Amino acid sequence: MLVGEFLPFPWASNQTGRWPWIIRLRAVWSAGTLNRFVFDNANIMIGYNLNDGMGGMGRLTTHILDTASGLPAAEVRIDLYAVHSDGEEKIASAVTNGDGRCDAPVLENDAFVPGIYELRFHIGDYFRGRGEGLPSPAFFDIVPIRFGIASVGDHYHVPLLISPYGYSTYRGS
Repeated sequence: MLVGEFLPFPWASNQTGRWPWIIRLRAVWSAGTLNRFVFDNANIMIGYNLNDGMGGMGRLTTHILDTASGLPAAEVRIDLYAVHSDGEEKIASAVTNGDGRCDAPVLENDAFVPGIYELRFHIGDYFRGRGEGLPSPAFFDIVPIRFGIASVGDHYHVPLLISPYGYSTYRGS
């Protein structure tokens, strides 16, 4: 029995418009992600299952590199907000480790749903803690990065390259 969202391929239905009997679900590890493929009784792949009770396959991760020092940015607080038409909702917080990464994904499993999100990196505290002579107020105190998640099966990685007076980001892997 399949639990969760089953996504059929368009060519998988028969002439009556009904789905063929699904006889097995095969899990395959690929590039660190569990992929679940569904086959019919003729061993033809007819779709895949995004959630079979083990949570979503996608996840959101991040890391921070201090380009001024050439080192990972450790002990930086990161807040994640879901952005809705009627406002924002704080849904997660994390602190970077010595590698400039979070110890676990910022968002994963059943909480990993399509939508607009914003990561807020508390960079001013980080640079003040390193003894940087920042003006008051700091040029960058909190760096917000707003982005969209469209596919619950993908890994979204949002790195931040930071210095006291500049930053850059991209969709990483």
